[in-house]
Amino acid sequence: MPIPLTQENFEKEVLAAKGVTLVDFWAPWCGPCRMLAPVIEGLATEFAGKAKVGKVNVDESAALAQQYGIMSIPTIIIFKDGKPVDQLVGLQTKDRLVAKVEEHLG
Repeated sequence: MPIPLTQENFEKEVLAAKGVTLVDFWAPWCGPCRMLAPVIEGLATEFAGKAKVGKVNVDESAALAQQYGIMSIPTIIIFKDGKPVDQLVGLQTKDRLVAKVEEHLG
């Protein structure tokens, strides 16, 4: 299960975390976000113990979306040791996301 990320836990779960964290910025009304949801859930399972996977609902955490300049959703930001190292905007394939996470794990 992806970690539900909010303003309250983002610092601890992402910025203070060691290793790779994939963060999905999404909203319930966004069609492509809903299409991406099962992929994100699959990644959370696949990378368990190797990388963290979290989701930010931009409606509930608008300040976080603003902080990272999220203009359109879904936007995926990959963090390594608390720093953003990669960003993908729009619907992505599972293969592309797996390759990106593995690139930063390696």
